[in-house]
Amino acid sequence: MRVIIIEDEKLTAKKLVGLLKELTPDAVVMGILQSVSESIEWFGNNLMPDLIFMDIHLADNLSFSIFESVEITCPIIFTTAYDEYALKAFEVNSIDYLLKPVSRTSLQRALDKLKRFSAVYQPQETAELIKKVADTILQRTTSYKSSLLVSVRDKLIPIKVSSIAYIYLEDKNAIAIQYDGTKSRIGGLLDDLMKQLDPTMFYRANRQFIVSKAAITDITTWFSNRMIVNLNVSVPERIIVSRTNVQELKKWLTE
Repeated sequence: MRVIIIEDEKLTAKKLVGLLKELTPDAVVMGILQSVSESIEWFGNNLMPDLIFMDIHLADNLSFSIFESVEITCPIIFTTAYDEYALKAFEVNSIDYLLKPVSRTSLQRALDKLKRFSAVYQPQETAELIKKVADTILQRTTSYKSSLLVSVRDKLIPIKVSSIAYIYLEDKNAIAIQYDGTKSRIGGLLDDLMKQLDPTMFYRANRQFIVSKAAITDITTWFSNRMIVNLNVSVPERIIVSRTNVQELKKWLTE
């Protein structure tokens, strides 16, 4: 069985290769592709594999962008950080998913489903199903805000969410700090803001701070098994994560 892995996290890809070799010794991994552009180029110059493992979020775009340039005619098993409840909307008998971090049990389940799928495999049906899955996830992911309104004197000005390094509470006001140091006031509570932000990109570190994953340089240990989140921009005080949330933070950082 010829396999392609589309995954931009090297450790995840390495673990997947190891599990795949263990469970399906005859599997040949033809390549590990890390971006939409690299995938499009590869499919343009190679024969279609027997199976694709495809991460949904890649460094340069959602992997569904690949379908705009390439007609995929083989089974796909998606890998994703979305929770199981969201995925129930499109879990079907022909395409499966692996919830990160990938486990031996989940991979075995997916491979068993692939065997059942292969007996009734129809390329056209697969293409239609891929589109259905893509539309479902795109609808979910695009529901998060790409811009937020901030107060600047007597005006409300939209700023890109991607430009925000962190948001914190100052005198009960939510303040957004951009990577260039710009400081702006946002209306609303941090709880409400978190519902508008993509949870794969932003994390509620504590009652005072929401931080962007892209702004984090490292995390360091602190008293009583707590952690300090260090950013690549200046912060008004230490961003301390409680002991009970440390494991959640570590998991989020590796998704």
